[in-house]
Amino acid sequence: MRKGFTLIELLIVLAVIAALMAIVTPIALNAVAQAKATQVASNFRNIKSAVESYVNIERNLPDSTNTLVTSGYLNSVPSGFGLESGTFTDDEATVTISFTGAVDATKVKQVYSEITGNSGNLKLELKFRKWW
Repeated sequence: MRKGFTLIELLIVLAVIAALMAIVTPIALNAVAQAKATQVASNFRNIKSAVESYVNIERNLPDSTNTLVTSGYLNSVPSGFGLESGTFTDDEATVTISFTGAVDATKVKQVYSEITGNSGNLKLELKFRKWW
């Protein structure tokens, strides 16, 4: 009796491995996309919190995300994020946080429903009232 595997046995094992990979690969790719969307939503929350703290403590609007970093409200600016500040008009102002990067917008909106826009151009608008 010979030792070893026949060609048929090896082909069956390869077919089973290929079938398992076909099942696992889309699940893994979906998990990566969901993780990216969650990270973007988390960055929106962190920048929103930094802007709110800046406005309440400094009693002014930040010029950019770099202003938040130099003032100590953020450690660093996440890649792809920007900030557009308006001016106080009738004691109200709007600050828009934007993200331009590759991410599935629907997944980000599932995590953080206040975000608007499409993939590659997501926005979060914050409205402030002068209280001082």
